[in-house]
Amino acid sequence: MASNTTLRTFRSLTCTIRASCQHTQPLRPFSHSTQALNASPTDRNKPSLSMDSLLGNVSRNFKNAGPDHFGNIIPNADGTPGFKNLAPREWEEDDKHKLHVYATKHNTHLCLTQPNRNPLISVSCGNIGFRKAGRGSYDAAYQLAAFLMNRIQDKGLLPQIQKLELIYRGFGPGREAVTKAILGSEGKRIRPLIVKLADSTRLKFGGVRSKKPRRLG
Repeated sequence: MASNTTLRTFRSLTCTIRASCQHTQPLRPFSHSTQALNASPTDRNKPSLSMDSLLGNVSRNFKNAGPDHFGNIIPNADGTPGFKNLAPREWEEDDKHKLHVYATKHNTHLCLTQPNRNPLISVSCGNIGFRKAGRGSYDAAYQLAAFLMNRIQDKGLLPQIQKLELIYRGFGPGREAVTKAILGSEGKRIRPLIVKLADSTRLKFGGVRSKKPRRLG
């Protein structure tokens, strides 16, 4: 009984396989796609559109979109105040003076600029009498910060500074020295004006090959 059932199952599978093999698709070359073979003769004879006509269609679609078709592309195009697509911090006018602290292991540079980045005072440790290796010391940077704050007061720039942004760059000894000078008695007039701290130290992700380490002895 079991052998008869197995024989009938085998015969039914054989018939199914033969039927599927008889309905195979005709062979076609690799260069022809299925879409090209099934395309109608009218589609094959249709002329291709030129670049001018395509650009004309794009222009007509913009005009048919309505009177505010550039509203999502150009901010404030419809006359409404403000920028809808931008955060306030990305477009508001910067009214802060900036004090740049560039601290390297060989020197410290301080630069006070206007909100439009025009420099007002730019000094380094060499301007106050330090020479060669002395320019990279902690004491030189501290005296430079005190000199800059006195210079700001002597030139009458303090009333102009409503807000001050402190921007650090580099990790030399002058970084901590300038911070200590601002927190000390020398910076008592500058300290209340600081509203923002930033760090613009350059970080290298991959980049060029580093300089060979200096080895003494």
